Amino acid sequence: MPAPLTLAVLAGGASHRMASDKVLLEIGGVTLLDHVLAAAGDLPAIVVGRHHPGVRSIPDPFPDRRGPLAGLVAALDACAGAVLLVGADQPWLQPATVRALSAATTGDLPMAPIDDAVRQVLCAVFPFAVLPEARRLLDAGRGPQAVLDLGCRDLSPEEWERWGEDGRSWFSVDTPELMTEGLRRYGPPR
Repeated sequence: MPAPLTLAVLAGGASHRMASDKVLLEIGGVTLLDHVLAAAGDLPAIVVGRHHPGVRSIPDPFPDRRGPLAGLVAALDACAGAVLLVGADQPWLQPATVRALSAATTGDLPMAPIDDAVRQVLCAVFPFAVLPEARRLLDAGRGPQAVLDLGCRDLSPEEWERWGEDGRSWFSVDTPELMTEGLRRYGPPR
């Protein structure tokens, strides 16, 4: 029996554009990382790239090659099952989106929402079967988009809008301006 889907939260970045550790920034007294983890619901969660109290955490096993694909490889390896890959800077991740992606997870193809003609790599499901190709692509210096380019079930806006998503789940807080924009668009995360 395959392992259940795990919410894998990438939290190892350097936060250069934010000029401070964005993972620990707070909205309403709650860190961005804790907002993301709250969306997991009943799914198991893992934090990749740093220790986080009360949550299974793994260090960045590729400190010389930081980046989302290194985090994906580490998460797949640690979980030995499919992962829903998100960033710790996505505080508007919706529990309904997590549930819908979990329910739709089947087979050996990744799944990714398409928004504005772009696959949302950091709100995508990656099955365990992609691990060998992900390792190969990591060694070649590529990113997680390259994994999706090998084959992906694209989720159209019509599909994700049916479960109540409006794009907020993959909105990333990379800069102070994006934090302000996210709060203006969506209000405080729930």
